[in-house]
Amino acid sequence: MRWLRKNLVVIAGLLTLAYMILPNLVVMAFSFNRPKGRFNYSWQEFSLDAWKDPCGVADMCESLSLSLQLAAWATLGAVLLGTMIAFALVRYRFRARGAINSLIFLPMAMPEVVMAASLLTLFLNMGIELGFWTVLIAHIMFCLSFVVTAVKARVMSMDPRLEEAARDLYAGPAQTFLRVTLPIAAPGIAAGALLAFALSFDDFIITNFNAGSTVTFPMFVWGSAQRGTPVQINVIGTAMFVLAVLMVAAGQFITNRRKKTATA
Repeated sequence: MRWLRKNLVVIAGLLTLAYMILPNLVVMAFSFNRPKGRFNYSWQEFSLDAWKDPCGVADMCESLSLSLQLAAWATLGAVLLGTMIAFALVRYRFRARGAINSLIFLPMAMPEVVMAASLLTLFLNMGIELGFWTVLIAHIMFCLSFVVTAVKARVMSMDPRLEEAARDLYAGPAQTFLRVTLPIAAPGIAAGALLAFALSFDDFIITNFNAGSTVTFPMFVWGSAQRGTPVQINVIGTAMFVLAVLMVAAGQFITNRRKKTATA
């Protein structure tokens, strides 16, 4: 009992982590399955066929490419706008600043179906044809709040004396921003960018309302589930999961190495 009380937090953390990773492990395992029917829901036999031909399903790689493009452009737009908004809210005093601070959290608190229906109504009233651009506008809109929150937290923790020291050393505004402010704010910006990319790539509800005839990867997965689940979907899911883990591990490795270099 004493050992259990001492390690209770660690055990709870490991169980929670296992609970979160278990679905990903199931997806990974079934990417090597060879189903006998249309549905890849029960294990039959080990096979590498799906990995050898991940684009063997019609239109799947096209929808994946479209989702990656949307996520990349939405991340770029949300990061640019969100970073400027975060700096403005932290560094400057202006009218309606408090109201804007509150409104920033609305897309995060609002149910996605409400935002999706509202955006659809807006686009239809403006006579805008639904497609790639309407989805991109919608993705930038709901990713913006997450980027602002991440960057704002980082900017608020910055020591203003570092920028003052740079100006005392005759650095201009551009030099101060590029060599002092931006590197310090970079972790918050990177966190917001990764979060925006994941949210945009994964979104289904808002995309489904505003996509028109455009089919993204989540919409393709949903449509395929009605007729059968190709093994290639599990292959793409496994590849994305492994890539995300490698990126996190690489970031952690670089951080630890910098800490060791700084303390050496």
